[in-house]
Amino acid sequence: MKKYLIIILIIVVIIAGITAFALLNKKTDTQDLKTIRVNEVTRSVFYAPQYVAIANGYFEEEGLEIELTTGQGADKVMTAVIAGQSDIGFAGPEAAIYIYNEGKEDYAQVFAQMTQRDGSFLVSKDPTDDFKWTDLKGKTVIPGRKGGVPYMTLEYVLKQNGIDPQKDLVLDDSISFDLMAGAFAGGDAEYVTLFEPTASATEQAGKGYIVASVGEEAGEIPYTAYFANKSYIEQNPDVIQGFTNAIYKGQQYVKEHTAEEIAELIKDFFADTDVEMLTTSVQSYMDIDAWKSDPILEEESFNLLQTVMTEAGELTKQADYDKVVNNSFAEKAIGDCLN
Repeated sequence: MKKYLIIILIIVVIIAGITAFALLNKKTDTQDLKTIRVNEVTRSVFYAPQYVAIANGYFEEEGLEIELTTGQGADKVMTAVIAGQSDIGFAGPEAAIYIYNEGKEDYAQVFAQMTQRDGSFLVSKDPTDDFKWTDLKGKTVIPGRKGGVPYMTLEYVLKQNGIDPQKDLVLDDSISFDLMAGAFAGGDAEYVTLFEPTASATEQAGKGYIVASVGEEAGEIPYTAYFANKSYIEQNPDVIQGFTNAIYKGQQYVKEHTAEEIAELIKDFFADTDVEMLTTSVQSYMDIDAWKSDPILEEESFNLLQTVMTEAGELTKQADYDKVVNNSFAEKAIGDCLN
């Protein structure tokens, strides 16, 4: 009996030692991670590949730990990056174009693109069986901040449908991005543009009806991308490369998995939204081919964005693609994955 007790005691000691060693290694691994401050423009299912990359540990595989904050507007995100309060910004590339055109020496460079369409959905106060864009004539629409990509893309869609944004309707840009849904539900505007899952939540609450996808109507455009100060990129190439690698893995995951699988994986980023609604939201973005399958920002897409900005009256000088966009990290991420 004594012999068996000794054996059991030895086993317990061994298990305790293995557990302590594992915990010590885990702590050490965590301590070895480099913290990267990322400022995203808003929290939306539209950015599912990013949340997938975090949830699946792709950043940790690259030695990075993400400290994620939400800026609520591309202008606020860029301000945080330029001021050194955030290492990497995630918003519309238009923010980088504005900064470059100001002549700033240490301007922001875009190094990875995530979305290739507008992620907003047009929500109406009243149900509409056969919506036409001309239905917006004479109406009030809440489109977001003037000068931002959501606003400019909507203007582009309106013009493509023969509507004069200045004369044929009212675009109420006085509402901040995070308050648009509430202002729409409690105000007089007949339409609002909302991202998911806010659009579906508004519909589920009986406060509006999704009638169209701005992104589907507008076509492909470099809508959301990652950028950092040029000096930060030059001083931290390994960080930028690891970050881009992780984002590319996230893009590949959403390309190869179902809406249900993606929703289940990112649910912790949307604590107030049930998995069923998340699944619906993910599927909505899949249906319009919202996500790029790689992080490269093509020159043709960059030029289209500048065309949209010019037509909106927000751009008077074209920015240099080769200066604003740095695809070297995206190209390496793809090459390393293929090898």
